[in-house]
Amino acid sequence: MRKVGPALALLALLALVSACKSQATQSEQQPHTESTVPGPPRPSLTREDFNRAAVRLNLPLFWRADANSNGRPDDEEIATLLFYPTSDAPDLPKSRQAILGYFPTTAQGATPDEARRRGLVDEDLDQGAPTLIETDLRTANAVDKKLVQHMLAAAGWIDDIYATMSGAKALASRVPADDPGSKSLFRRNWGPACVCAKTREDPQCTAIPGAPKAVPDAYPTVHAVPDAAYCKSIAAQPNAKDLMGPFTVVDKNPAGATPPLVAVPYTERYRDPMQAISKELAAASADETDVGEAALKAYLDAAAKSFTTNDWGPADEAWSRMNPQNSKWYVRVAPDEVLADPCDLKAQFHLTFARIDQASLQWQSKLTPVEQDMEGQLASLIGAPYAARHVSFHLPDFIDIVFNAGDDRQPVGAVAGESLPNWGKVADEGRGRTVAMVNIGATPDTLAMYHKQLASLLDAEAMKAWADDPQAQLMTTILHEATHNLGPTAVYVYKGAKPEAAFGGKLASMLEELKAETGGVYWLEWLRTRGIVTPDLQKQAYAAWMAWALRHISVGVHSGTSDQAYAQLAAVQVGFAMDDGAITFDPAAPAANGTDKGAFTIHYEKLPATWEKLMKRVATIKATNDKVAGEALVAQYVDGPTVPQKTIAERELRFPQINYVYAVDR
Repeated sequence: MRKVGPALALLALLALVSACKSQATQSEQQPHTESTVPGPPRPSLTREDFNRAAVRLNLPLFWRADANSNGRPDDEEIATLLFYPTSDAPDLPKSRQAILGYFPTTAQGATPDEARRRGLVDEDLDQGAPTLIETDLRTANAVDKKLVQHMLAAAGWIDDIYATMSGAKALASRVPADDPGSKSLFRRNWGPACVCAKTREDPQCTAIPGAPKAVPDAYPTVHAVPDAAYCKSIAAQPNAKDLMGPFTVVDKNPAGATPPLVAVPYTERYRDPMQAISKELAAASADETDVGEAALKAYLDAAAKSFTTNDWGPADEAWSRMNPQNSKWYVRVAPDEVLADPCDLKAQFHLTFARIDQASLQWQSKLTPVEQDMEGQLASLIGAPYAARHVSFHLPDFIDIVFNAGDDRQPVGAVAGESLPNWGKVADEGRGRTVAMVNIGATPDTLAMYHKQLASLLDAEAMKAWADDPQAQLMTTILHEATHNLGPTAVYVYKGAKPEAAFGGKLASMLEELKAETGGVYWLEWLRTRGIVTPDLQKQAYAAWMAWALRHISVGVHSGTSDQAYAQLAAVQVGFAMDDGAITFDPAAPAANGTDKGAFTIHYEKLPATWEKLMKRVATIKATNDKVAGEALVAQYVDGPTVPQKTIAERELRFPQINYVYAVDR
């Protein structure tokens, strides 16, 4: 992955993959509790202010654009968002009036501590810039509309499980009823904790007075979030293999019973919502009468059964047989990624619902013929003990996200690419699917923000390679996901040990993502020499990678109690390139924006050789399970002084970060 029944807007929760920064004005930074105060409603305000106020008020409205330039959010310019408490029955006139009449106020009768808490909540909310992903299905046929309805219902149950697993559901009733800002934060952040850079370390920044922590349901720690020592203790148990399984939770045996901890299958722990999802998927299959969607029906049927058996192999098999040629839809509903789990062990439930972008067929035709050559090239680079394997994975399909649920719907940022599944026969045999999300990171609002951030850190010459082109943004994502399937993967075994056992969960996850992200830039030169990538696109992709890396470094390599895998791997990449002379930083150089002092220069012509060296280093570490060498990379570049992390954070975090919101017009 490269780093978005119960009501559809179940209070939500998730771990951050990208930082965020306040854009609040001085008056907006004052604490408040009331949604409106006496005073004349404002007939007009900026689109950014309107959307920011809607988030503070927890209202499901988004002003797309002032299409007629009249300074007012007209009905046809407003989208109704999913996954809010009132998404199903929004009162547009009343909600719009509340937003237009919104003024920040000090909480009446609140203690100073409570007033400060609510002010911090607003500040955390303001650090995310809502960015719309909207899908127009008004002209879709009745069969497709039924599928969307079933997927929305399944998404509600996926949210229910994910909220339970993260510990947020147990705390939902404690959010103050009279505080829409705290309700909005709890919904967006999947729990009470603040997640953005300026506020996440402040103990008073919380959606619930007293700042209770959401305790993951997967471990019997009761009152504490599992720490590294606790996670390590699980691996030392006599039944560690069962306890560390991705599709179970850990629970205590009755006093005196042995072993002291037992593994409980997901289908037992989350029986009711999993049964509900199974029924919804079966119903979706029954309603899918399009003769061209046999592969989708097969997957829906198999997934429906897996939600009752906890055996995900049959669903993975059916899913692996879906492709852009036999379905216009991309659906993945399962427990998959472990990055949100405190021990990096337990697969989190998610639902990705998207439409196939037919541009994927073009890239399939370009890259599929060379996939085995790529494996051979990487094996040659690594050398013994690694030997090339037969790889038969599908290179990235392009998809347009319709909506995300559970582990996919993040407070800020979003997954831009993914290779699944992570376990089982399909994964072991390289038959999984790799996808790149075309509309993630490619909206005009997103690209404009990225441009501003990068111009504050690169010099003018390096900035010339930047292109407001979605294809440049996608290239490294495509190649990142492809590299997950190449070389020593997450299931590679050396001397009887898989990476998780050899490195520990967190380091193993970081190194696998570092391998993939380094592949994302390493393969550009290899593909250029074969005429698959043009020199201009190669250079633009390097600039897009630099923008991605700097954004992730700005999060902080150690955020609160968690290590940030993407921030750490980005620091390793940038630091390695700096030591190799391909990237330099001059504290006195002017940035491309003309205002900041201190800028990076990218020596684009040196990057191919640098990425080859780093690819060899990282892939060899993984191929030999060399934990000492892996830890040395972290010590040198993540915790060392090479990368000017404070400067990067200060520049990047001036700007709010993307918070993707979803709307479907039916």
